[in-house]
Amino acid sequence: MISNKKNKSGAKPVWAPATLSEFDGVRFLHLDSIWVQGAMRIRKPQQLELEYIQRMMVWMLWRESAQLREGHAVQLGLGAAAITRFCHKMLRMRTTAVEINPTVISACRAWFHLPEDDAKLTVINADAASWVAEPQQAGTADVLNIDLYDHDAASPVLDDEAFYAHCRDLLSDGGLMTVNLFGRDASFTRSALRIAKVFGSDQVWSLAPTKEGNTIVVAARGVSVPDREELERRAANIESQFSLPARKWLRLVRPLPLNIIQQLQAESTT
Repeated sequence: MISNKKNKSGAKPVWAPATLSEFDGVRFLHLDSIWVQGAMRIRKPQQLELEYIQRMMVWMLWRESAQLREGHAVQLGLGAAAITRFCHKMLRMRTTAVEINPTVISACRAWFHLPEDDAKLTVINADAASWVAEPQQAGTADVLNIDLYDHDAASPVLDDEAFYAHCRDLLSDGGLMTVNLFGRDASFTRSALRIAKVFGSDQVWSLAPTKEGNTIVVAARGVSVPDREELERRAANIESQFSLPARKWLRLVRPLPLNIIQQLQAESTT
């Protein structure tokens, strides 16, 4: 999650300061506003506290159980480092997080149990749009989690076809991307259509919205969906190993709405 406030000259960003609040054993990250940018249960820092963050891990259903801990996981937008901690500490994957706001990185290291970089963890202070467009990044990620919002949480900061095309290029064959679509000005149809144009309508799914309005979209690069029985086995394994509500995810996953598919078909014939 990022902030792109600028100073009066417009020459250099002035980053919204990271602040925290605590309630009922949970620590929350804010960026100069009331909006929650992330959360961590203080006594269980590796636990994914927020429901939408848990759902960002739905990509696990599309991977074979034996491969859950393999490969390279990338996060665009650090938030309170929940996904980064989970991928690094729980899944023990090679993990890279890209965050533009240096105060967020500092806050996560001071308050949210984000460890220093090591052989399997790299935290990069950079603009996500520029980073994913670098040719050397192509094909390097097996999992990509995107949660990019400014300090007002109005709509996704990066949400155009060019950005999603770079995200697809970043993925290896069989790679998976999850995107949090949320905000007062966000449009699920608009964003999902852009993602589907890049990935193909048969490689994009979504979960029903959370009660707060977060809709998680999953997009894949050449993934075959297993049968229901295999998905249920994977969900049971995820629940037993990681205490995530994967069987609930199965009930919430749905293909693209018909209106988006029809719009894709109409545009392809014009």
